[in-house]
Amino acid sequence: MAIVELQDVKKIYYLGKAEVHALRGVTFSIEKGDFVSIVGPSGSGKSTILNLIGCIDQPTSGMVKINGTVTQGLSDRELTNLRHKTVGFIFQSFNLIPVLNVYENIEFPLLLGKDRPGKKEMREWIEYLIGAVGLADHTHHKANELSGGQRQRVAIARALVTKPEIVLADEPTANLDSKTGQSIIELMKKMNAELNTTFIFSTHDTTIMSIADHVIRLLDGVVVEDSKAQAAAGGLV
Repeated sequence: MAIVELQDVKKIYYLGKAEVHALRGVTFSIEKGDFVSIVGPSGSGKSTILNLIGCIDQPTSGMVKINGTVTQGLSDRELTNLRHKTVGFIFQSFNLIPVLNVYENIEFPLLLGKDRPGKKEMREWIEYLIGAVGLADHTHHKANELSGGQRQRVAIARALVTKPEIVLADEPTANLDSKTGQSIIELMKKMNAELNTTFIFSTHDTTIMSIADHVIRLLDGVVVEDSKAQAAAGGLV
């Protein structure tokens, strides 16, 4: 079963009396464990799609289904619960809390949920993630004491701490130099393989595109390439 499905999704924003058609009938599906790159120029609809998958926004028409649940018609509370249980977020600006250390920043999403694990289980999981992202020697460093690459590693661990089915990453290497960006991509690919977490990126980074197992290319709110759909269609011929 697909973990993400969009069917004929349209999204219109209103700027005064003007209509902005961000998505113009987008259809695709993503399987669990996919490493997906959503690519396209600025204004093509990449961020809009991430917002719909992340239950931050709703489509104007069409269907969005996340982990088997259709998002349209859900209350704000239901959307929040679905988002918290299913989706983790990685931002290009890191969005860490400066006064908290590495452990505390990663722990923070768990403290917001109702179904938090026991203290021992929570500590062991956070310590595992800190080690997995290569920051065992920086557990007690504050966020503002870390380099950009280290902050993004914290952000990856924080996104994974609630054990989400899906991690959404909006231009995760945009504020990093190429060498650091490469190491971050390799780390996310490693976590994708080890945890079978679905990673979905919006990106201009050609390195992410080259190692993605599923590329969705947008132009002016329309899907112009879907590598998995095309491969499936080719296999049926």
